[in-house]
Order: sequence, then structure tokens, then C-alpha cells
Amino acid sequence: MDEHFLKELYSQHKHARVLPSPDEVSEWLHCLLAWLFPAFSSKRFAHELEFRAFAEGLKSKLLHLLMQSDESVDSDYILRDFFDSLREIRAMLLDDAHAIYRGDPAARSVAEVIHSYPGFFAIAVHRVAHAFVGYGLPSLARMFSEYAHSKTGIDIHPAATIGPRFCIDHGTGIVIGETTQIGADVKIYQGVTLGALSVQKELAQSKRHPTIEDRVVIYAGATILGGQTTVGHDSIIGGNVWLVKSVPPYSKIYYGKDSV
Repeated sequence: MDEHFLKELYSQHKHARVLPSPDEVSEWLHCLLAWLFPAFSSKRFAHELEFRAFAEGLKSKLLHLLMQSDESVDSDYILRDFFDSLREIRAMLLDDAHAIYRGDPAARSVAEVIHSYPGFFAIAVHRVAHAFVGYGLPSLARMFSEYAHSKTGIDIHPAATIGPRFCIDHGTGIVIGETTQIGADVKIYQGVTLGALSVQKELAQSKRHPTIEDRVVIYAGATILGGQTTVGHDSIIGGNVWLVKSVPPYSKIYYGKDSV
């Protein structure tokens, strides 16, 4: 093997900053969700001291992830602020779980949704990842979201903005782009794409993905594209629809026809 190539490659390894491993990221996420939701796993605490010690372990592991991240941040502030925000994050996730339960006749309980539903897991990881985007940690946030993507087939960019009581039914193949904005009480089915009309790099800082207003239902296989595309509140987008223009509130758009 070429000696110059070996030296060049070694130099890159020598000076590269070590990022968290996928195993470390996935372990921390699972521990966090097990701590927040008894229904998520079989983890049980013998007494309150053990429960509190587990929380301290979560903080210590998060600090380790932060120290390995490729951004310069105030780790102490992030630790304090993130754990202070967990009450709000947990409340939002419980609302999401209840929305999924109400929207799925096959769901037997909210506990089943939390324990077993890939849609809930993807939303849970997204709400955590989105918080880290706000802390200026896009790489770590992306590692979170890509882990959920690998486990569920649901690809939600961590910077996407998603309102309360979000319901994903089935979920496989869903793609939600970076600048997507989703309102409250939205329900989407498998194979939905909320994407960009163009993938030009110079548009990276612009709004490239659609806005979905409150109480919209988007059925399987629908594709909605473009940063200027808005789906008005209380609309229904049928399966396999291709939509690249805005529709007003209370619209019903079906493949091959539309009704406004």
C-alpha cells in the first residue's frame, strides 16, 4: 500500500475529534425513555434512591456525549436546561401517545403505544433531538434522529418543527424534511413525504419544506413538496397525492381530483 497514503490517513485519524458511537447514543436514548416512561421497558427501581441515582447516571452519560460532540457548547448549561425541560417534553409525548391511541382502533392502551409503536418511538426521539438542535448541537441531534430512522424506517429531520398531539399511524417510509412546520393534531400515514422541490445546496438556509397547519390528515403515499406549499387547517390529503401548491383550509385533495 502507498506509504504517502498511509501517513496522510493516519494524520487524519490522529487529529480527528472522536464522536459518540451509535451504541452510546442508542443506549442513552433508551435509558432516558425508560426513566421517563415505566411502560417503555421492563426497567424497575427498587426504591427512590435508585431512581434518583439513575437520573444522575443519565446526566453523566449525557455529559460524556456532549464532551465528544464536534461543537463548542456550554455543557453545564445544556445539562441543567435539558433536564429542567423534561417535564414539558414528557407531557408533550404523553399527549402524542394519547393521540396515537385515539387514532388507532387496534391500539389496546396508551401503555402499548409507548412500549411497542414505532411511530411513538420516532416522535419521542424527535422531541429530544429537536431540543439539541436548539442547543447548537446539530450533529448530536442528527445522530439521535438517524438512530430512530434505522429502528423505525421513519426519517424526521431533528430541526423540523412539530406541534402537539402528533399522530403517526404505521409510519414506515415517512420522510419529514428539515424546514417542515407541522401544527397541532396532525395525523400522517406510512409513506408520506414532506420534502423539498429542489435540492440545490445554495438553498440550504431557505425554507424548502412544506407547512402543515392544524388538524390535517395526510394519507399513505402522499408527497407534499416545497417551502411555499401550505396545507390549510382541517384539510384531508388523500393517498398517493402529489402536491406542490398550497391548498386552503378545509380542502379535500384526492388522487386524480380535488374538492375544496
